[in-house]
Amino acid sequence: MLGFERIKGFTLIELVVVVALISIMLFLAIPRFQSDFLTDSTKKVSRWILYKVPALKENAFREQKKYVLHVGIDSEKLWITHEGMSDEELQDAEMDGFILPDDIKLQDVEFPDERIISSGRADIYFYEKGYSDKAIIHMVHDGDHWLSFLMEPFLPQVYLYSKYVGFED
Repeated sequence: MLGFERIKGFTLIELVVVVALISIMLFLAIPRFQSDFLTDSTKKVSRWILYKVPALKENAFREQKKYVLHVGIDSEKLWITHEGMSDEELQDAEMDGFILPDDIKLQDVEFPDERIISSGRADIYFYEKGYSDKAIIHMVHDGDHWLSFLMEPFLPQVYLYSKYVGFED
């Protein structure tokens, strides 16, 4: 029998359709991938604070321990301790703290009693009853873009403002 043998494979049209579908999926997925994994420094800092503060309130209540968020203004570092930690654990907590990226600077921490701490270390307390000190952490990004993180005592969330916000505002 002299016939043509059928060659198994894909047609050009099938290949073009598959490549087009893969291209569309990548076009839609890459921006999401970049926003989740290739974040800029302000998102990184914001996520850290927005996640840690509610967790600190919950941990303080659940474990019935006082927690402290230390804001090292001069060292550009944030770290967490709780009562009952040994001296070695306290030092380790500071060493392992969250170091701010180079383009973000801590400016000050403001408390409602008109206390503004702009050097050294400011401590924000989280109490066993599930509330915290009321405070605003001020940071500046690239020298002219402000970030203000407002912590309310009885609310779990942190309010983020993209400007300098004080208690007088």
